[in-house]
Amino acid sequence: MDAGTQLARSHDICTKAALLLLKRLETANERYATRARQAAGISGDGQAAAPGGTPQAGGMGVGQAANGMAAAMGALGWYGYAVDAMQRSILFWDTLRQRGNNFIANAAQGLKPVLHFDYEIVADGRAFDRPVNYALLRIKPPEGVVVDDRQRPYIIIDPRAGHGPGIGGFKDDSQVGVALRAGHPVYFVVFFRDPEPGQTLQDVCHAERLFVQKVRALHPDSPKPALVGNCQGGWAAMMLAASGPDDTGPIVINGAPMSYWGGAWRQGEGDNPMRYAGGMLGGTWTASLLADLGNGKFDGAWLVQNFEELNPANSLWEKYYTVYDKVDTEPPRFLEFERWWGGFYLMNREEIEWITRNLFVGNKLWSGDIKQDGQRLDLRSIKTPIILFASLGDNITPPQQAFNWVVDVYGSTEEIKSRGQVIVGLLHESVGHLGIFVSGKVAKKEHAQIVSVLKTIESLPPGLYGMTIADRRDKDGKVTYEVEFQEHRLEDIAARLNRFQRVDEKPFEAVAMVSDFLQEGYNLFAQPWVQAMANDYTARRMRELHPLRVRNWAISDLNPWLWWLAPAAQAVKQNRQALPDDDVLRRAERNAAGMVGAALDYYRDTRGALTEAAFFTTYGSVYSRYLADGRNGAALHGEVPQDARTLPFVRDALNAIAEGGYVEALARVAALLRRQDQPMPLSRLELRHELATEYAEYLPRISLHEWRSIRGQQEIVAQYETERAIETLPQLLRDPADRKRFLDLVAKLMADERVRGLATSDAQVEMLGRIRHVLASEKLTKVKEAGRGPANTRGAGPRRRQAALKRA
Repeated sequence: MDAGTQLARSHDICTKAALLLLKRLETANERYATRARQAAGISGDGQAAAPGGTPQAGGMGVGQAANGMAAAMGALGWYGYAVDAMQRSILFWDTLRQRGNNFIANAAQGLKPVLHFDYEIVADGRAFDRPVNYALLRIKPPEGVVVDDRQRPYIIIDPRAGHGPGIGGFKDDSQVGVALRAGHPVYFVVFFRDPEPGQTLQDVCHAERLFVQKVRALHPDSPKPALVGNCQGGWAAMMLAASGPDDTGPIVINGAPMSYWGGAWRQGEGDNPMRYAGGMLGGTWTASLLADLGNGKFDGAWLVQNFEELNPANSLWEKYYTVYDKVDTEPPRFLEFERWWGGFYLMNREEIEWITRNLFVGNKLWSGDIKQDGQRLDLRSIKTPIILFASLGDNITPPQQAFNWVVDVYGSTEEIKSRGQVIVGLLHESVGHLGIFVSGKVAKKEHAQIVSVLKTIESLPPGLYGMTIADRRDKDGKVTYEVEFQEHRLEDIAARLNRFQRVDEKPFEAVAMVSDFLQEGYNLFAQPWVQAMANDYTARRMRELHPLRVRNWAISDLNPWLWWLAPAAQAVKQNRQALPDDDVLRRAERNAAGMVGAALDYYRDTRGALTEAAFFTTYGSVYSRYLADGRNGAALHGEVPQDARTLPFVRDALNAIAEGGYVEALARVAALLRRQDQPMPLSRLELRHELATEYAEYLPRISLHEWRSIRGQQEIVAQYETERAIETLPQLLRDPADRKRFLDLVAKLMADERVRGLATSDAQVEMLGRIRHVLASEKLTKVKEAGRGPANTRGAGPRRRQAALKRA
């Protein structure tokens, strides 16, 4: 490439980044202006706003509102406010003192899980042949809750991202509580503060497989356990399922970053700043440096600090002002949450380097480049349904990071079907990252419905589905929820999620390249010196002096200057003189606090816009210079051909259209009769499960995954060769006994009142008539092919398709 072309490319990239920056700054300015008006109590038309944000009754203007406030600010008003403010200040600082005392006590005890429920340890990874600082807990059901050991057990895996475990069972209304109240045994994977010497992520994955096997041994009469992974626990659950696909049941991953380079949802907003962190820090070498300074251990407080910097308004101001504003009621909730947020755990250098190189920067989880016990992890080997739960309000794991891996791994809707996979997406409109795991409202609605879905989700036909939850109120006003599944094409979902067609992910390839270069430089020139200077004493002192720890222990009983705080707080509680919430000076105080929060939000938005522009200017130019020509600008995953018939999975299915037996015939008829124009309610899925149990004698005795694989292949046949699919049905039912068995099943289903009560379309009625006619009129023929097995087995055709799947 000549210098002129390089210069033109760089100029084009910088121009686009500058235009994007202007748009982001314009959005930040508009948002700040709106927030400032709201904080000042002024509506858009210049009128004074009531506490709820609406103009005052009677159209009172700003001047009149100011006069009313001045009239209320008499001597007694100021005195009452001064007393209330002073008392709230003392109680506020005493709350922080209690937080510091709790922090010290928890650290002295080695930090414990913040689970709301009692538990017992059933397996301790520290005693394994490959020891890890993980353990498997069995959650004890609270009083009044009955658990049936024959129901599907749940295994919940919490994230190890700086904090401790327990957030999935932090409240009664939580993932743990929902599953327990549904009668399921619940197990929880926890970890201790200090990693075992030499512990790696591969060791952790191996230990978690042993945990799953332990649960299966404890529940031999129940279905395979469901895995629930939160945030980074999500990709841990996926790795676990991929390494042992025959051990696990359905998988639920909540807010899990599976495709780390994804982001950018809404036009005009600086979304997902976390994804730029690796590039702006220069790659993975900073994590190695911090681990070396920690004498081989990485301090999780650095990860927590990254999370806090995402929202400085909340971290530095709003959560503290909320305690000050509601100091008579808020401290218990604040202290309970800070017990988890202020518990910082450690990782070995090998662990954090593996995470940063393979996931944060390398984004290799979906590509098959990751090995477990010498074998490549292929997410396509997972045989159980997967539910992906994400939120549009999540700025740590945006929907693209939760869903884009499906595009990278499977590439097409047809491949999902041919592999017999069921993937269900559930998208929340607004809840933040922590709300996915902590919010009681989310637990009562989304997680409760996920639990109900997991009972029957394995009977869904293969494909990609969107799950919706609709609120309904009965006559008594009680809220109930109705769940529906709507099938989508993978290609359509990918286009909707990624407004830039994932072109914005290409500079991250340059980040990975630069990161590898800098990592090698650090390993060669700096790491030996850092490791030689570090020791256990310096590592401990560095951890103790981390800013997030200092802010805890500095305001505690360890500080002799605060000897007076506890007695003063006790005296205030005995003589509390609180002002009412609608007091005019209290309202003015909240307005001023809102202005501070708005200013910090404006700083965050401006910082995010500048960071984004700097990232794309720098790494976009690097990608354009060193990588674009070599890869011809190709997408992360090969483009799907416009004619899906050329895909190998479609071609193999169509070539075997006349091969198979009773199983293929059942799957094909189910595909031909399926309605795709309407969503499928959960009640119909449950009815399908009920019918399958009742008419089990007519159904093949094969695994659910094998059935879904056959069903997916037959759906491809029914979609692309509908007429031939009908015409070749008699060839699948050559055996008279098979044909009679099939027609008997159809007759029984058509006579079943539950089936007759379902709404059917004219197209379905016509299709069923054609199927019955072609089977009734076709003369029975004998199998002439030498070497073919019995007609009611899967036959040579399915075996050939399975071989094709393995080759693919």
